[in-house]
Amino acid sequence: MRRIKCLWILAGLFAVVTANAQFRFGIKGGVNIASASFNRDVYNLDNVTGFHLGPVLEGMFGQGGIGFDAAILFSRKGFKTEPETVKNDFIDVPVNLKFKFGIPLVNPYLAAGPFMSFRVGGEEKWLVSRMVDQMKTQSFGAGLNFTAGAELFERLQVGLTYGWGLTDNYKTFETNVLDSYKGKLHTWQVSASFFF
Repeated sequence: MRRIKCLWILAGLFAVVTANAQFRFGIKGGVNIASASFNRDVYNLDNVTGFHLGPVLEGMFGQGGIGFDAAILFSRKGFKTEPETVKNDFIDVPVNLKFKFGIPLVNPYLAAGPFMSFRVGGEEKWLVSRMVDQMKTQSFGAGLNFTAGAELFERLQVGLTYGWGLTDNYKTFETNVLDSYKGKLHTWQVSASFFF
């Protein structure tokens, strides 16, 4: 009985908060500058330039400048090492807590939160060099986003995001070997979001 009461209280609080929220939809797109960091220094890695594009939802609560945003983005990321350039396509789902400072015309904001990545295209298996075994791209990844930006004229948001990968996006085929190579994606994103 206590659980049911707690669920009703939580549902009521959620209804009150969302009733006061201002939601809006938009489209987000921009440039990715991605690379990977491996647990062993074997590769000389360079950045790969890609892109991201997809719908975005923003909800702001009251006049305090606190809210959230969430998006579903088609995103191309990877890394470059001689002689290979590894590029993969992902569906990224970031969910960020957002704070706007409330300055008219040019309104700065900060945002941070988790993201999930689902690989939908690109090379799954490849040979990086003769020094190591073949590598494969994992089908799922996750990490944290940190964003700073500004909202212009209440419609356009421009931001710089650092995506810190927390899961291994790349592994050698022998994943049970202790000295296997594992790599995490790290991505800088320059984005623009237009809200309708």
